[in-house]
Amino acid sequence: MDINTFKNLLDNSDNIVFFGGAGVSTESNIPDFRSAGGLYNERLKSSYTPEEILSHSFFMEHTEEFYEFYKSKMIYRNAKPNAAHIALAELEKAGKLRAVITQNIDGLHQMAGSKNVLELHGSVHRNYCMKCGNFHDLDYITESEKIPLCNKCNGIVKPDVVLYQESLNNQTLEDAVNYIINSDIFIIGGTSLSVYPSAGLVNYYRGSKLILINKTKTPFDNKANYVYYGNIGELFSKLVH
Repeated sequence: MDINTFKNLLDNSDNIVFFGGAGVSTESNIPDFRSAGGLYNERLKSSYTPEEILSHSFFMEHTEEFYEFYKSKMIYRNAKPNAAHIALAELEKAGKLRAVITQNIDGLHQMAGSKNVLELHGSVHRNYCMKCGNFHDLDYITESEKIPLCNKCNGIVKPDVVLYQESLNNQTLEDAVNYIINSDIFIIGGTSLSVYPSAGLVNYYRGSKLILINKTKTPFDNKANYVYYGNIGELFSKLVH
Protein backbone atom coordinates (compact mmCIF):
# COMPACT_ATOMS: atom_id res chain seq x y z
CA MET A 1 0.00 0.00 0.00
CA ASP A 2 1.37 3.43 -0.95
CA ILE A 3 0.58 6.81 0.60
CA ASN A 4 -1.83 7.83 -2.18
CA THR A 5 -3.91 4.69 -1.79
CA PHE A 6 -3.97 5.23 1.97
CA LYS A 7 -4.97 8.87 1.58
CA ASN A 8 -7.74 8.08 -0.93
CA LEU A 9 -9.21 5.43 1.36
CA LEU A 10 -9.32 7.84 4.30
CA ASP A 11 -10.66 10.72 2.17
CA ASN A 12 -13.63 8.62 1.13
CA SER A 13 -14.73 7.37 4.54
CA ASP A 14 -16.32 8.83 7.64
CA ASN A 15 -16.44 5.57 9.58
CA ILE A 16 -12.85 4.64 10.41
CA VAL A 17 -11.79 2.69 13.49
CA PHE A 18 -8.17 2.39 14.58
CA PHE A 19 -6.69 -0.38 16.71
CA GLY A 20 -3.11 0.08 17.88
CA GLY A 21 -0.41 -1.54 19.96
CA ALA A 22 3.02 -0.73 21.39
CA GLY A 23 4.46 0.14 17.95
CA VAL A 24 2.33 3.29 17.92
CA SER A 25 4.34 4.67 20.85
CA THR A 26 7.86 3.50 19.99
CA GLU A 27 8.41 6.68 17.96
CA SER A 28 7.64 8.58 21.18
CA ASN A 29 10.60 6.71 22.70
CA ILE A 30 8.50 4.22 24.66
CA PRO A 31 9.95 0.73 24.04
CA ASP A 32 7.69 -2.04 22.83
CA PHE A 33 7.63 -5.50 24.37
CA ARG A 34 8.54 -8.16 21.86
CA SER A 35 10.99 -6.70 19.35
CA ALA A 36 14.75 -7.30 19.62
CA GLY A 37 15.19 -4.10 21.63
CA GLY A 38 11.90 -4.51 23.48
CA LEU A 39 11.22 -4.73 27.18
CA TYR A 40 10.89 -8.53 27.21
CA ASN A 41 14.35 -8.98 25.73
CA GLU A 42 16.13 -6.71 28.21
CA ARG A 43 18.50 -8.20 30.74
CA LEU A 44 17.05 -7.50 34.17
CA LYS A 45 18.80 -7.45 37.53
CA SER A 46 15.80 -9.32 38.91
CA SER A 47 15.62 -13.12 38.78
CA TYR A 48 12.04 -12.75 37.52
CA THR A 49 11.00 -12.14 33.91
CA PRO A 50 8.99 -9.00 32.98
CA GLU A 51 5.96 -11.25 32.36
CA GLU A 52 6.22 -12.63 35.89
CA ILE A 53 6.66 -9.17 37.43
CA LEU A 54 3.69 -7.78 35.50
CA SER A 55 1.31 -10.43 36.83
CA HIS A 56 -1.47 -10.07 39.38
CA SER A 57 0.02 -12.68 41.71
CA PHE A 58 3.44 -10.96 41.67
CA PHE A 59 1.81 -7.60 42.42
CA MET A 60 0.02 -9.12 45.43
CA GLU A 61 3.02 -11.07 46.75
CA HIS A 62 5.96 -8.76 45.90
CA THR A 63 4.35 -5.31 45.71
CA GLU A 64 7.53 -3.36 46.40
CA GLU A 65 9.52 -5.17 43.71
CA PHE A 66 6.59 -4.77 41.30
CA TYR A 67 6.63 -1.00 41.81
CA GLU A 68 10.41 -0.80 41.36
CA PHE A 69 10.03 -2.36 37.92
CA TYR A 70 6.80 -0.54 37.06
CA LYS A 71 8.14 2.92 37.87
CA SER A 72 11.40 2.41 35.97
CA LYS A 73 10.10 0.49 32.93
CA MET A 74 6.40 1.28 32.41
CA ILE A 75 6.15 5.02 33.06
CA TYR A 76 7.54 7.58 30.59
CA ARG A 77 6.73 11.03 31.92
CA ASN A 78 8.53 12.90 29.13
CA ALA A 79 6.94 11.03 26.22
CA LYS A 80 5.08 13.21 23.73
CA PRO A 81 2.56 12.21 21.04
CA ASN A 82 4.11 11.44 17.64
CA ALA A 83 2.77 11.91 14.09
CA ALA A 84 0.51 8.84 14.35
CA HIS A 85 -1.21 10.07 17.55
CA ILE A 86 -1.62 13.57 16.08
CA ALA A 87 -3.00 12.38 12.72
CA LEU A 88 -5.53 10.10 14.43
CA ALA A 89 -6.72 12.97 16.63
CA GLU A 90 -7.11 15.12 13.49
CA LEU A 91 -9.09 12.40 11.72
CA GLU A 92 -11.45 12.23 14.70
CA LYS A 93 -11.79 16.03 14.72
CA ALA A 94 -12.64 15.93 11.01
CA GLY A 95 -15.51 13.50 11.77
CA LYS A 96 -13.84 10.57 10.02
CA LEU A 97 -12.47 8.46 12.86
CA ARG A 98 -15.07 6.98 15.23
CA ALA A 99 -12.79 5.42 17.84
CA VAL A 100 -9.22 4.62 18.82
CA ILE A 101 -8.85 1.20 20.45
CA THR A 102 -5.46 0.85 22.10
CA GLN A 103 -3.42 -1.73 23.98
CA ASN A 104 -1.17 1.07 25.25
CA ILE A 105 -1.35 2.45 28.77
CA ASP A 106 0.57 5.69 28.18
CA GLY A 107 -2.31 8.12 27.53
CA LEU A 108 -0.59 9.64 24.46
CA HIS A 109 -3.73 9.43 22.30
CA GLN A 110 -5.60 11.66 24.75
CA MET A 111 -2.58 13.97 25.00
CA ALA A 112 -2.72 14.38 21.20
CA GLY A 113 -6.39 15.35 21.41
CA SER A 114 -8.27 12.10 20.75
CA LYS A 115 -11.56 12.03 22.66
CA ASN A 116 -12.99 8.56 22.09
CA VAL A 117 -10.18 6.27 23.26
CA LEU A 118 -10.90 2.72 24.40
CA GLU A 119 -8.00 1.56 26.58
CA LEU A 120 -8.06 -2.24 26.56
CA HIS A 121 -5.21 -2.55 29.06
CA GLY A 122 -5.99 0.48 31.24
CA SER A 123 -3.84 3.53 31.91
CA VAL A 124 -0.88 4.57 34.08
CA HIS A 125 -2.76 7.83 34.68
CA ARG A 126 -5.45 6.11 36.76
CA ASN A 127 -4.67 4.47 40.09
CA TYR A 128 -7.04 3.28 42.80
CA CYS A 129 -6.78 2.30 46.43
CA MET A 130 -7.54 -1.40 46.79
CA LYS A 131 -9.16 -0.76 50.16
CA CYS A 132 -11.37 2.32 49.75
CA GLY A 133 -11.30 2.91 45.96
CA ASN A 134 -9.90 6.44 46.26
CA PHE A 135 -8.44 7.75 42.97
CA HIS A 136 -4.77 8.78 42.68
CA ASP A 137 -3.06 10.37 39.67
CA LEU A 138 0.28 9.45 38.12
CA ASP A 139 2.20 12.04 40.16
CA TYR A 140 1.04 10.33 43.34
CA ILE A 141 2.59 7.06 42.14
CA THR A 142 5.87 8.49 40.91
CA GLU A 143 6.37 10.63 44.03
CA SER A 144 5.60 7.81 46.48
CA GLU A 145 8.54 6.00 47.99
CA LYS A 146 8.46 2.24 47.52
CA ILE A 147 4.76 1.21 47.72
CA PRO A 148 2.18 3.98 47.12
CA LEU A 149 -0.28 4.03 50.03
CA CYS A 150 -3.64 5.78 50.01
CA ASN A 151 -3.69 9.18 51.71
CA LYS A 152 -7.23 8.43 52.92
CA CYS A 153 -7.05 4.96 54.44
CA ASN A 154 -3.41 3.82 54.04
CA GLY A 155 -4.45 0.99 51.73
CA ILE A 156 -2.22 -0.14 48.84
CA VAL A 157 -2.77 1.81 45.61
CA LYS A 158 -2.90 -0.28 42.41
CA PRO A 159 -2.45 1.06 38.87
CA ASP A 160 -5.54 0.71 36.70
CA VAL A 161 -3.63 -1.42 34.21
CA VAL A 162 -4.50 -4.97 33.21
CA LEU A 163 -1.82 -7.32 34.53
CA TYR A 164 -1.24 -10.90 33.43
CA GLN A 165 -3.87 -13.18 35.06
CA GLU A 166 -6.40 -10.32 35.03
CA SER A 167 -9.37 -9.97 32.69
CA LEU A 168 -9.98 -7.10 30.31
CA ASN A 169 -12.86 -4.79 31.16
CA ASN A 170 -15.98 -6.34 29.60
CA GLN A 171 -17.63 -3.03 28.72
CA THR A 172 -14.49 -1.71 26.98
CA LEU A 173 -14.20 -4.97 25.03
CA GLU A 174 -17.88 -4.89 24.07
CA ASP A 175 -17.64 -1.26 22.90
CA ALA A 176 -14.52 -2.08 20.87
CA VAL A 177 -16.27 -5.00 19.16
CA ASN A 178 -19.29 -2.82 18.28
CA TYR A 179 -17.11 -0.12 16.72
CA ILE A 180 -15.17 -2.72 14.70
CA ILE A 181 -18.26 -4.58 13.45
CA ASN A 182 -19.85 -1.34 12.24
CA SER A 183 -16.72 0.24 10.75
CA ASP A 184 -16.12 0.89 7.07
CA ILE A 185 -12.31 1.08 7.35
CA PHE A 186 -10.47 -0.81 10.08
CA ILE A 187 -6.84 0.23 10.55
CA ILE A 188 -4.56 -1.92 12.71
CA GLY A 189 -1.17 -0.44 13.51
CA GLY A 190 1.93 -1.09 15.57
CA THR A 191 0.95 -4.45 16.95
CA SER A 192 2.26 -7.97 16.36
CA LEU A 193 -1.30 -9.27 16.94
CA SER A 194 0.04 -12.01 19.17
CA VAL A 195 -1.66 -11.11 22.48
CA TYR A 196 -5.15 -12.45 23.08
CA PRO A 197 -7.96 -11.59 23.55
CA SER A 198 -6.97 -8.28 21.90
CA ALA A 199 -5.64 -9.91 18.70
CA GLY A 200 -8.96 -11.72 18.28
CA LEU A 201 -10.68 -8.36 17.66
CA VAL A 202 -9.53 -8.56 14.02
CA ASN A 203 -12.06 -11.33 13.43
CA TYR A 204 -15.01 -9.03 14.16
CA TYR A 205 -14.38 -6.80 11.15
CA ARG A 206 -16.98 -7.37 8.41
CA GLY A 207 -15.78 -4.93 5.73
CA SER A 208 -13.36 -5.03 2.81
CA LYS A 209 -10.92 -2.30 3.84
CA LEU A 210 -8.73 -3.86 6.49
CA ILE A 211 -5.42 -1.96 6.64
CA LEU A 212 -2.45 -3.46 8.50
CA ILE A 213 0.53 -1.25 9.36
CA ASN A 214 3.47 -2.85 11.16
CA LYS A 215 7.25 -3.10 10.94
CA THR A 216 7.13 -6.88 10.75
CA LYS A 217 4.73 -9.52 9.48
CA THR A 218 1.75 -10.54 11.61
CA PRO A 219 -0.38 -13.72 11.65
CA PHE A 220 -3.23 -11.72 10.04
CA ASP A 221 -1.42 -10.24 7.01
CA ASN A 222 -3.20 -12.59 4.62
CA LYS A 223 -6.56 -11.37 5.95
CA ALA A 224 -5.74 -7.72 5.25
CA ASN A 225 -6.82 -5.89 2.09
CA TYR A 226 -3.90 -3.46 2.39
CA VAL A 227 -0.55 -3.96 4.13
CA TYR A 228 2.19 -1.45 4.90
CA TYR A 229 5.51 -2.57 6.41
CA GLY A 230 7.25 0.28 8.17
CA ASN A 231 6.98 2.90 10.91
CA ILE A 232 3.41 3.94 11.54
CA GLY A 233 4.46 7.47 12.56
CA GLU A 234 6.34 7.85 9.29
CA LEU A 235 3.29 6.85 7.24
CA PHE A 236 0.96 9.15 9.18
CA SER A 237 3.40 12.08 9.01
CA LYS A 238 3.09 11.91 5.20
CA LEU A 239 -0.66 12.02 5.64
CA VAL A 240 -0.50 15.10 7.87
CA HIS A 241 1.84 16.96 5.53
